[in-house]
Amino acid sequence: MIQFTVLGDPVAQGRPRVGKTKRGKTVLYDPQKSKDFKQFVGLVASQYAPAELLEGPLNVRLKVYKPLLKSFSKKRTREAEAGLYRPVTKPDVDNYAKGIKDALNNVIWKDDSQVVELTISKWYSAKPRVEVEITSLA
Repeated sequence: MIQFTVLGDPVAQGRPRVGKTKRGKTVLYDPQKSKDFKQFVGLVASQYAPAELLEGPLNVRLKVYKPLLKSFSKKRTREAEAGLYRPVTKPDVDNYAKGIKDALNNVIWKDDSQVVELTISKWYSAKPRVEVEITSLA
């Protein structure tokens, strides 16, 4: 099992942007914020990377802790910290997972297609972060 925490505000995978090359060819690219977050996740994960990339089926658990909102009352803040009040706002949980899975390609595993079980949950916390747990099912 590999476990690590990515500290800081979680960033969901943004929609691809469209641009043109100097020769007029259309290209798709990641938004800068998504690209930066993926690089940061890869950097953190590299500290926990196995000697050889994981192969075979994998189970991945992600816990995304979004920052508390400034508009929260003291009562709402306590409820959110206790896990009684959960984020039901955008972005969707699968958009968080997409960026993190992409970031772990060739760092932890060969390809994110190896992930056969995925559990994602969103929470509020005064300490925003993403907790990642990877288990080999082989």
